[in-house]
Amino acid sequence: MSRYNWFNRGDVNAFFGLILDNVAVMIVLLVLISGSSPEASRLYSREFVLTHMIPGTALGVVIGDLVYTWLAFRLAKRSGRSDVTAMPLGLDTPSTFAAGPLVLLPALHQGMTEYGLPHGQAMVFGWHVGAVVLVIVGLFKTLLAPLGSRLRHWVPRAGLLGSLAGIALALIAFVPFWSHIAGAPVVGFSALTVILITLVGRQMLPGRIPGALAAVVLGTMIYFIGDFAGRTWSIPIVPPFVNHEAAVWRLPNLLPEFCWSLLWWERVVGQALTVLPLMLPFALATIVGGIDCTESAAAAGDEYDTCSILMTEGVASVVAGLFGGVIQNTPYIGQPAYKAVGGRAGYTLATAVFIGAAGFFGWFMHLFEWLPEAAAFSILVFVGLEITAQAFHATPEHHFPAVALAMLPALAYLALIPLEQACGGGALAAQALPAIQSLRCLANGFVITSLLWASALAALLDGRLRRAAGFFGTAAICSLFGIIHSPLQPAAIALPHRVFALMPEAPAIRCQSPYHWAAAYVLAAAIAITLHFLQKRTMQPRR
Repeated sequence: MSRYNWFNRGDVNAFFGLILDNVAVMIVLLVLISGSSPEASRLYSREFVLTHMIPGTALGVVIGDLVYTWLAFRLAKRSGRSDVTAMPLGLDTPSTFAAGPLVLLPALHQGMTEYGLPHGQAMVFGWHVGAVVLVIVGLFKTLLAPLGSRLRHWVPRAGLLGSLAGIALALIAFVPFWSHIAGAPVVGFSALTVILITLVGRQMLPGRIPGALAAVVLGTMIYFIGDFAGRTWSIPIVPPFVNHEAAVWRLPNLLPEFCWSLLWWERVVGQALTVLPLMLPFALATIVGGIDCTESAAAAGDEYDTCSILMTEGVASVVAGLFGGVIQNTPYIGQPAYKAVGGRAGYTLATAVFIGAAGFFGWFMHLFEWLPEAAAFSILVFVGLEITAQAFHATPEHHFPAVALAMLPALAYLALIPLEQACGGGALAAQALPAIQSLRCLANGFVITSLLWASALAALLDGRLRRAAGFFGTAAICSLFGIIHSPLQPAAIALPHRVFALMPEAPAIRCQSPYHWAAAYVLAAAIAITLHFLQKRTMQPRR
C-alpha cells in the first residue's frame, strides 16, 4: 500500500481553477440581480446580496468540497493508491442564470407590488423564496440520488443536455460576451484570448500558471492601466471604474422580526412552489451531470460511488438553503483535467477553507469591488462553450437535431431581453406587440420547453412515436397551466381561464392563450399516435 500523496504542486493549479469557477458564478449572481440607480428599487442592493445570499451559498461549497476531500482519502485507503484525485464541487452556473431572473427578481417584485412591502422587506421576501426553493431542490436531489442511474433511461440525454446547451450558448456565453466583454474589448478580448489558448486549446503557460488565473490577472492589469491612461490623456480606453460603496460586513439575520408570522411563510412557500417547476429540470441535469462526472473520473482511474457523489451535492444544497444560500451545488466535470495537472485532494480542501473563510469574513465584498467584470466573465465564455460541446459529445449523433431544437426557446428568451427594453412604450411597442408576445410565450418556462421538445424529437428520431406522444401530452398539460408558454409577464402558473381573462383583447395575442398551446400539443400527440397505429397496422402480415 502506497502512502497517499494528498497535496503537491498540481493542487495549486487545480485550486485556482476551481476557485475562479466559483467566484465567477457568484459574480454572475451579483450582476444579474443587483444594481444601482435608476433601477435600484427594482433590484437587490449589492450589500444585501453580499451579506445575505453569498455566505449561505459559500457554505454549500464548503460542505461539498470537504466531503469530496474525505471521499478521496477513503478511496486512496481502499485502493492503496497514492494518486487519487478528489472530485471537484462548486456552484451550478446554468441554474444561477435561471435563479436570478426567474426566481429572485420576480419574488422581489411580487413582494413590493402584490404584498406592498417596502424595498428592504421585499428583498428579504425574495431571498427567503430563493432559499426555500434551494432547500426543496436539494431534498429532491437527495431523494433521487439512489435512483440517479435510472434517470438516464427515463429522460433522453438530448433533452437534459440540449436544454443546458441552449442556456450555455445563449445566456452563459453570449450574454457576458455581449454585455461586458464586447463593452470593454481591450480588457475582455485579452482575457478571453488567454482562456481560449489555455482552457479551450489545452496549451500550458510557462511555469504551468493556471490559465483562468492568468486571464483574470492580465485582464485586471490591462483595465487599471487603461483606466489610468484614459484619465491621464482624456481618451476613453476602458469604461469608467465604478467604485461601489463598501458593504458593511455582518452575519446575515436569517429571520428578521417581521418574518415570524404564519402569513409570511405562506406567501414565501406559495411563491417558491410557483417557480419550483422552473428549477427542477436543473436539479435533474445536475444529477445526470453528476453521473457523467463520476464516470469520467472512473475512466481516469478514480472509481467513486455514484450515490455518494450525488447525495453529497443534494445535502450540500439543503444546508446552503437553510443558511440563506440561493445557488445549488453540483460536481464539476473537470476531475480528469485536475488529475492531469497533478491535483490530488489538497485543492478541494483548500477550496473549502478559502471559500469558507471568504464567505464568513466578507472577503468577497472586497474581491467583487475591485475585480473588473470584463476580465472575470471571460471564463464564463469557456464554461458556455464547454457545456455546449459536451451536449453534442455525450449525445448520440442521430440526436443532434434534438439538441439543436432545444436551443430555440433559450434563444427566444435571449432575444426578448433587448427587445422589451427597446420597445418599452409608444407606437413602436404597439406595432411590435405580436412579435414580443410570441417571444414571451416561447421564453416563459424555456428550460422545460427545451427539455420536452428535445425529448420528443429524440423519440421521433428513434421511431418511438408513442413515447414522443407522451412528451407532447406532458407539454400540453404544462402549457395549460402556464408552466411553459405563459402569455403573461411576469410568467404566472394559474388556471387557464384566469390567465385568458388577463390577456389583451387583440386577436393576435388571444390566439396564443394556454388553450391554444395545449391544443397544439394535443394535436401533435394525436398525429404521433395515429402514425404509430398506422405503422403497426401496415407491418402486420395479411391473412
